[in-house]
Amino acid sequence: MIEAQATSKYIRTSAQKAGLVLELIRGKDVNRALATLKFTRKAIAEDISKLLRSAIANAQQKEGFSGDVDRLFVSACYANQGPSQKRVRPAPMGRAYRVLKRTAHLTVQVAERPEKIAAMSPEKAAPKKARAKKAKE
Repeated sequence: MIEAQATSKYIRTSAQKAGLVLELIRGKDVNRALATLKFTRKAIAEDISKLLRSAIANAQQKEGFSGDVDRLFVSACYANQGPSQKRVRPAPMGRAYRVLKRTAHLTVQVAERPEKIAAMSPEKAAPKKARAKKAKE
């Protein structure tokens, strides 16, 4: 099973806001995840979409990849907190308020779904009661 990941660092959003969008695509196949991100009305969705495409490209470059992108799914995605930029905003009476401009490190992992095993023959797949009736006849 092939696994690949892509990481984007110092993205100018909070990890909490990015996590909300990442929850939408976790566990979905990559085509469905890209469609979900395209119609998500959050600014960070575009950055995550770009990151997901990078993870897909990384998987295609791995040795042993089957070549079928439709078998890839988002196995893990998370947002870690990055460094915060401290800024100062003027406040009344000569004071100042501190403003934190947060950043996040985003990671998306994709993996290949295992191939489905072929179905058993109809005789073996029949329930035990049906097989018992056939044996009596």
